[in-house]
Amino acid sequence: VLENDYESLRVLNVERNGNIIYTYKDDKGNVVFGLYDCQTRQNESKCLTLLVEIHPVNNVKVLKAVDSYIWVQFLYPHIESHPLPENHLLLISEEKYIEQFRIHVAQEDGNRVVIKNSGHLPRDRIAEDFVWAQWDMSEQRLYYIDLKKSRSILKCIQFYAHESYNLMFEVPLDISLSNSGFKLVNFGCDYQDRDKFSKHLTLCVFTNHTGSLCVCYSPKCASWEQITYSVFYIHKGHSKTFTTSLENVGSHVTKGITFLNLDYYVAVYLPGHFFHLLNVQHPDLICHNLFLTGNNEMIDMLPHCPLQSLSGSLVLDCCSGKLYRALLSQSSLLQLLQNTCLDCEKMAALHCALYCGQGAQLLEGQIIQWISENVSACHSFDLIQEFIIASSYWSVYSETSNMDKLLPHSSVLTWNTEIPGITLVTEDIALPLMKVLSFKGYWEKLNSNLEYVKYAKPHFHYNNSVVRREWHNLISEEKTGKRRSAAYVRNILDNAVKVISNLEARNLGPRLTPLLQEEDSHQRLLMGLMVSELKDHFLRHLQGVEKKKIEQMVLDYISKLLYLICHIVETNWRKHNLHSWVLHFNSRGSAAEFAVFHIMTRILEATNSLFLPLPPGFHTLHTILGVQCLPLHNLLHCIDSGVLLLTETAVIRLMKDLDNTEKNEKLKFSIIVRLPPLIGQKICRLWDHPMSSNIISRNHVMRLLQNYKKQPRNSMINKSSFSVEFLPLNYFIEILTDIESSNQALYPFEGHDNVDAEFVEEAALKHTAMLLGL
Repeated sequence: VLENDYESLRVLNVERNGNIIYTYKDDKGNVVFGLYDCQTRQNESKCLTLLVEIHPVNNVKVLKAVDSYIWVQFLYPHIESHPLPENHLLLISEEKYIEQFRIHVAQEDGNRVVIKNSGHLPRDRIAEDFVWAQWDMSEQRLYYIDLKKSRSILKCIQFYAHESYNLMFEVPLDISLSNSGFKLVNFGCDYQDRDKFSKHLTLCVFTNHTGSLCVCYSPKCASWEQITYSVFYIHKGHSKTFTTSLENVGSHVTKGITFLNLDYYVAVYLPGHFFHLLNVQHPDLICHNLFLTGNNEMIDMLPHCPLQSLSGSLVLDCCSGKLYRALLSQSSLLQLLQNTCLDCEKMAALHCALYCGQGAQLLEGQIIQWISENVSACHSFDLIQEFIIASSYWSVYSETSNMDKLLPHSSVLTWNTEIPGITLVTEDIALPLMKVLSFKGYWEKLNSNLEYVKYAKPHFHYNNSVVRREWHNLISEEKTGKRRSAAYVRNILDNAVKVISNLEARNLGPRLTPLLQEEDSHQRLLMGLMVSELKDHFLRHLQGVEKKKIEQMVLDYISKLLYLICHIVETNWRKHNLHSWVLHFNSRGSAAEFAVFHIMTRILEATNSLFLPLPPGFHTLHTILGVQCLPLHNLLHCIDSGVLLLTETAVIRLMKDLDNTEKNEKLKFSIIVRLPPLIGQKICRLWDHPMSSNIISRNHVMRLLQNYKKQPRNSMINKSSFSVEFLPLNYFIEILTDIESSNQALYPFEGHDNVDAEFVEEAALKHTAMLLGL
């Protein structure tokens, strides 16, 4: 951002608007001050300057600083063209107190500005007896720690535009600062001997717009063979203490580690040794953090010098004086995802890359391409499942501040595998005692997070358990012919139509795969039920968000799930150059078709355990590929175990495309007997074959006789009316004829596709002749 043109150049501070105050000595030895605008990349030619005398001269004491160091920091809660009539100045003394001065200024003789009543400046004592303080320039907050009965108490003061301030909270921290000396953070960039104040202790507070509050702490190291550091996730109610052993201890080790604020992540960095990326929003599982050691590209990109973290992701290289903006690199994360052998690093790199991209189609395409080639690369978690859940989460994350509490960001609930090179201890911590009654902005979000920690047992994360139960009920009702009100089912199917429409709207190019082109009522029911349940879930927990916005968030989320599944199938379809004729049963499956069948099977496994919907047409395409690629016994095993779901569309195509060779007859019959009764009867009527006639006849007879009550019969059998003289069959057909006549009288408009007693007689004779080998 700012490079050292002069050897004496030093960055003094970074202001709230991002401008950089710096100083250097020119060729003549004059001290030059400058203000650099990072947006225009230009030096400002004019800025407001206030000179305040800090040493007593002629007994006029303005700001006293004789035997101690002092630091000063102007307050300006708002950046505006019309400055306040008075300036507010924080004075921090090495004597462990902080005061706020109110400096009234007046303009005289044109541009000349002087201090009014310079002999007596109004002041407020902000804090005293503190041992550590940090200034948050961008948010105008002062954090400090004082010691009460040897306990470290963290406090925060928020300064406002209307010249007031509030103590916002206080919280005890389980850290020892009694012998650590005096430490200031972000009160300008200090190039003096830091050992005078820090004694190798590192402590800083990081926040972000989601309401997170993290305290990062690294105690004085007794030995460089082992490093220990802690992160207090105040907004989550627990802390994590990490311990790692250093390799190559004999090499040069810098004095202390650096904590960097990267918004959703906090980075812990020891140059040349390790880089630890900690997930702030979801810190529960260690696999969502990225721990890198030794020679690594991401470590090599960082300066190998002590760093100072400033506001706005700015980082100061304390050796060279250069100022950097630290950003996570998508390309490096993708490269790590592709090259690492550890499941924990794959998990962390995947989540971090998706956070950086947040729905970017190019990034998703690159990840899908890699997953397609490495679908079995992870043993600790399902790669497809994790990608679908995480990417869908990030697609709607920014819609509301509470999304991290309502939707799962990961499919993994527990992680028991150790991370190589690091050990971890997790402890519950006390929650902050809030000192104000009403909250706005960041403080409202922090308070919401704290309330969630207190009262959200169990957690609010959505799951499809209710959808699973209701879906099975609807399918059972369909099989028995007893379904609840048509309006209820119609409303569910209307939800599915909205999802499909939303999905089609985000599809930017032509699709080669035949997805979303058939009805598939079961998947539409599942889709519609998920819309209904997720909408109710959001309405319960998102108070104050309008219903229309919630409905759109639900549609966007479910559409994203389906879009990602379509994208994976489409990517593999194009990769293997498959064409439309693949959908016909005219040849054995190729290696390319088997590859697509395999990836679709893995998609099915990933969605089944979470009970997620699939795009209509998925099961049909999957079954067609399965018939072409699998031997019959494997195919039937997949059908019986639920891996392949026989859809009406797939079976109709199979019956029409395949001729009646002995092999195909065996396949067709094996398929028909596994179909649900209603679909099976319909399919049998499409297959002109004695076997299908036999099945149709059996079903017809079963339907006629299910309520039949035997009655005395006096009529003699008229043999001339039967084509074959076989008394048992003749008697049976006569009974069926009488029942049909009775039914026709009672239900004259009921038809059965021309299936009658005569059809049954013919089918029975053909079947008998076949059994006798005639």
